[in-house]
Amino acid sequence: MIDVDMETVKLAQIVMRWFPDMLPFLNQKELDLLIILRDGLTILEPQDAMEIIQLSICEHQNPAFLH
Repeated sequence: MIDVDMETVKLAQIVMRWFPDMLPFLNQKELDLLIILRDGLTILEPQDAMEIIQLSICEHQNPAFLH
């Protein structure tokens, strides 16, 4: 059996750790999103962190603004 160390963090924790300059561009709802990391926050790479941030923002965009 594979031991997986899952961790739940807020998107704000990911942003603050790797891209704190992005903080003013995210609203509180986005920052409060819960993200489940399969192997925990400690081994998350910057490029993976950016992908999580981008996907989280896209997932919660208002469709009315996209047209």
